[in-house]
Amino acid sequence: MTTITTNTTAAAMSSASKTSAKTKPATGATGATGATGTAARAATVRRETAETRVEITVNLDGTGAAKIATGVPFLDHMLTLLARHALLDLTVAAEGDTAVDYHHTVEDVGIVLGQALREALGDKRGIRRYGFFLLPMDETLARVVLDLSNRPFLVYQVSTPNPMIRDFNVGLVREFFQGLANALGANVHIALEYGEEPHHVAEAIFKGFARALLEAVTLDPRQAGSLPSTKGKL
Repeated sequence: MTTITTNTTAAAMSSASKTSAKTKPATGATGATGATGTAARAATVRRETAETRVEITVNLDGTGAAKIATGVPFLDHMLTLLARHALLDLTVAAEGDTAVDYHHTVEDVGIVLGQALREALGDKRGIRRYGFFLLPMDETLARVVLDLSNRPFLVYQVSTPNPMIRDFNVGLVREFFQGLANALGANVHIALEYGEEPHHVAEAIFKGFARALLEAVTLDPRQAGSLPSTKGKL
């Protein structure tokens, strides 16, 4: 398991670098090895700013277990769904200036989740790299495509007539995935084929991303531990 700590508070920013990383013996939901019998692909990342404090632990070879507390109830719901459908073991603890807005917390959780996934993936040897899923939810159909290419880019084509789910603005879903794509180093395309109910739209996007991610991070035995790239590097 890799542990990363990042501090970007005003005091810390006066130093040239306040990021530390260390590698620990691999441990995961199944002990010293992951579900595949290989070293567990897991990481913990902590990030602190003047606006938020976020800590996330992820195990790619999990069973979908989730322990989520962000202070944003709808985001907690979406992250629980993401863990279950991507078969990630996911622990998220976040505190932020939610009295001002949910924006900073949602965005920073996306950033830290992207960092944790990136660390857990390691050198990406043996993964399938690409993932694609079309996910229906009642009247809604969402399409999610991703490439773990180390070339971050988000295409987000989603529009809903009603942007609010209680006090949560569905527009923040884009901010979450922008932060995640940048930190993960992933090319992510999300499109709403059709749909109107905002809860269904957000849920279809998160579930679709989860299933695409599951496909992309799966170890392909035919890769025999090689990189899924003709360049020899991702």
